[in-house]
This record gives sequence, structure tokens and C-alpha cells, in this order.
Amino acid sequence: MAWFILAFLIAVSVFAIFLYNTLVKKRQMVEEGWSGIDVQLKRRANLIPNLVETVKGYADHEQQTLDNVTQLRASAGSVPRDDVAGRAKAEGALSQALGRLFAVAEAYPDLKASENFSDLHKSLDEIENAIQMARRYYNGAVRGLNVAVESFPSNLVASRFKFEKAEYFEIEDEADRVVPKVQF
Repeated sequence: MAWFILAFLIAVSVFAIFLYNTLVKKRQMVEEGWSGIDVQLKRRANLIPNLVETVKGYADHEQQTLDNVTQLRASAGSVPRDDVAGRAKAEGALSQALGRLFAVAEAYPDLKASENFSDLHKSLDEIENAIQMARRYYNGAVRGLNVAVESFPSNLVASRFKFEKAEYFEIEDEADRVVPKVQF
């Protein structure tokens, strides 16, 4: 009987260690996913000043749009790295402003034909696609962690070692989902 109890305790301990390591792995995947989003957002932020300068040369009277993009870029950069909801909101507003900037650029054929603008636009499109892929990866990792934190029996290990649910990176403001409307 003593061997049975000892074997049972060892099995429970091994299982608890397995669950703990699984939770650690899932938490690391969430952090890796967030890092991927952060890298892509920084790449986008670094391209924005070049884009704004290129558009300025063609569309001086669109200063309000240019200033708005610049201000929102600074605002998005000032959100703390670990504030997922705040960062999602700020980046959503920046995406909207970039959409308006590209809509304004459509009105200037010389600008659209500019190689600099074309290259910057293409680079931003590529970065936007990379951000979208990074968001999907991050949200998938968050889903995996959250399921493990809430599911039995891993929730017992999660609560004991203070594993917490993570926030999804999503657009909360419905206005950020709308295609920008530009009128002249």
C-alpha cells in the first residue's frame, strides 16, 4: 500500500510539473507574440516621418492631416509597452490617420507617381501585413494561455503560481474599423 501511495504522489508531482512547464511555455509564447507586434509597430513608426516629409513636398495645404499623423505616432509611442489595450487603441487611431493620409495622397497624381512615395507606401503595406500576422500570432498565444489558466486541472497550478490571463490585442473603438472618408 505504501508503494501505491508513493507512486501516486510521484505521478501527481510529475503531472503538476508538466502543467507548470506548459503554462510557462504559453506565457513565453504570449511575450514572444507581443514582442513581434512591438517590432512591427516600431518599424511602422520609423517609416512615418519619411512618409510625412514626402507628402509635405506635394501637399503643403494638407498640414492638418500631416500634423495629425505625426501627433498620433508620438502618442502611440508613449503608451507603456505592457498596456495592451492602450496600445491597441493608439495604434488603431494611427492606422486610421494613415488611411486618411493615403486618401489625401490619391488626390495628387504627381505624388502618386513619385518613386519615394511609392516605395514608402509599399513598405508600409508590407509592415501592415506583418503587424496583422503578428497580431494573429499574439492573439493565438493569448488564447492558448487563457484556456490553460482557466481549464481544469491546469487552473489549479496556474492559480497556485499566479499565472494570469493575458489581454487580446484588438480594436475596441468601432470608429477605428471604418474606412476613412475624405472630402475635398
